Amino acid sequence: MRQLHRANNVADLRLMARKRLPRPIFDYIDGGADDEVSLRRNVTAFSNYELVPDILNDVSAVRTGTTLFGQPSRWPLMLAPTGLTRMFHGHAELAVARAAARHGIVYSLSTMGTTRLEDLAQAFAGPKVFQIYIFKDRGLTAEFVARCRDAGFHGLALTVDTPVAGNRERDRRSGLSLPPKLTLKSLLSFARHPSWSLPALTGSKFDLANVSRKIDALASGPMSLFDYIGGQFDRSVGWRDVEWLAREWNGPLAIKGVMTPEDARRSIASGATGVMVSNHGGRQLDGAPAPIDQIAAVRDAVGGGPDVICDGGIRRGSDVAKALALGATACSIGRPYLYGLAAGGEAGVDRALTLLTEEFERTLTLAGVNDAAALSRGHVRSRENRRDMA
Repeated sequence: MRQLHRANNVADLRLMARKRLPRPIFDYIDGGADDEVSLRRNVTAFSNYELVPDILNDVSAVRTGTTLFGQPSRWPLMLAPTGLTRMFHGHAELAVARAAARHGIVYSLSTMGTTRLEDLAQAFAGPKVFQIYIFKDRGLTAEFVARCRDAGFHGLALTVDTPVAGNRERDRRSGLSLPPKLTLKSLLSFARHPSWSLPALTGSKFDLANVSRKIDALASGPMSLFDYIGGQFDRSVGWRDVEWLAREWNGPLAIKGVMTPEDARRSIASGATGVMVSNHGGRQLDGAPAPIDQIAAVRDAVGGGPDVICDGGIRRGSDVAKALALGATACSIGRPYLYGLAAGGEAGVDRALTLLTEEFERTLTLAGVNDAAALSRGHVRSRENRRDMA
């Protein structure tokens, strides 16, 4: 706990996670596809935007609340769905959800999570979203919809940017397997991190809990469940499938993986209530634009009603303020809270969220904005546009 309080920002939590985790596990959090161009660009793109402050406004009280997936949120941030969470800490998704509850924000559980959605819903009374795929077996997708409805989930996020897995070369080089196991390639790294390795390698069975009952999980050896899920991804998914899911769910639905204004408009026309502007954290198509660079055009395309969520590259509370000024309803984070989880479990996630919350509120105060809803394009300026004008 004392070490966590030495973390002054998300970058510090990343370094703590790197020290605690074996290299293959850390690389799974930290890495991207191919040359990791989009991975880096997601973060650095925020530096191309300047915040333009107002002065002499009363900022003695700053309001940060918003509504997301039809639910109140203490501030415009949600925790993105991330798979295989138990690899980073034994308390897994439940630790993350408990931290989200304390901070009053939306938590999203992944289909590829290691906690059953019913168990998560029972433990977490806050606003919750389930990340879903449209599988080749439409019955499996329909079953997820019914389970989420019965468990009291408030929204769905349909991921559409994974017709195949991205080429994540760090994972190839490190020999990552599921469940994590000792190999000649990884033996030394696991041995150097006993505080992670002993609980992970000797504890309860590793399981993709929401899908494993469809198959004897990992019965034929490591990766068999991955092979099953990978085989279920359907490359023929189209807009009619989105329309079907929207009718089947009949509630708040965001399309995750939208990158263009045209696809954003089509998402809303097909029955979605929002979009998550995302390149999957740079883990799928390398060279895709940074989400922050697409926010303004997407907002212009869909108008003021739908949720527009900036998913990717958030490392500071000021990044959230920039995205909101450009037109986002909220931002979504994955790696920042996973770094915290790896560094210190639930307390580490809490530390990550506390830091980001404090940074966001401080940014609003210094920018002379007393309500997050009042952020507008007048509060942000592109440095690239300034160079073009010069």
